[in-house]
Amino acid sequence: MEIKKSNPLEREYTISLKEKVRSVPRYKKTNKAVRTVKEFLVRHMKIYDGDLNKIKIDKYLNEYLWFRGIRNPPRKVKVKARKEGEFVKVELVDLPEKLKFKKIREEKREAQAKKSEKKKPELKKSNEVQSEDKNKDGIEDKNEETEKKSAVIEAGQEFEKAEAKKLKHTAKTKTPAKEREEERTSKLVEFRK
Repeated sequence: MEIKKSNPLEREYTISLKEKVRSVPRYKKTNKAVRTVKEFLVRHMKIYDGDLNKIKIDKYLNEYLWFRGIRNPPRKVKVKARKEGEFVKVELVDLPEKLKFKKIREEKREAQAKKSEKKKPELKKSNEVQSEDKNKDGIEDKNEETEKKSAVIEAGQEFEKAEAKKLKHTAKTKTPAKEREEERTSKLVEFRK
């Protein structure tokens, strides 16, 4: 039995949510709308085991369904479904203005992130060139010094944390036995003077 890889199945649907959502309590309406979209697509995109987890809803579609809150989902929604293997990816066909701008903004951020990732390796290479071995003993000098400094600083911070923890867990009120001991030591100090 061979599995043939074909072009992904892609369809557009207008899903009416009004009838299914009407029969649920107010505080569950949008949850039911999301479930209705998934159930519709399981039926129409040939998912034979009926698993709703195989339907992946795009974040913009999800935001469109939840935009008016849990009590008032949209009456119908137009989606584009694409079947890739056993999973179905669902997108919103017509984005509202607010979501269009949000999508464009996020695409710009991703593009800027890719540009900055390309620049970072170049910066690392220039740092590596600067920290070369000066006395030719096989050890990079600057890196060794910075590692020693950072190790000392970390050790000091760990020690301070441990001391703070000890102080935190010691009793702040004096017990009668401690008071007597302090009195004795203070009397001995005065007596020796």
